[in-house]
Amino acid sequence: MGTKLIPKDAALYQAVDEVLHYIWDPIGISDVPRARDEYHSYLPQVFKLLCQDAAPESIASYLGKMTTESMGLSINAKHDLKVAGLLIDWKEAIDEKFA
Repeated sequence: MGTKLIPKDAALYQAVDEVLHYIWDPIGISDVPRARDEYHSYLPQVFKLLCQDAAPESIASYLGKMTTESMGLSINAKHDLKVAGLLIDWKEAIDEKFA
């Protein structure tokens, strides 16, 4: 992301990065240090959806679309919805911390 974020947004951005890499991880590279930036291109849109208080289904739909259209893999809607819920939980926790 090209602009400097306020601390609350920076914390959320980092949490999204970690959730995408370690939990969403549709291509199974979470244990490969050199692949740490593999999902960075999806970060801005997921962050934006969270900042807009998007529904978990909207976030999961975006993740599924990226899995199928960008990676050519099969969708795992149940997993994507679980990840979306976790991302929303992180946002809520960070919002509370910075309130």
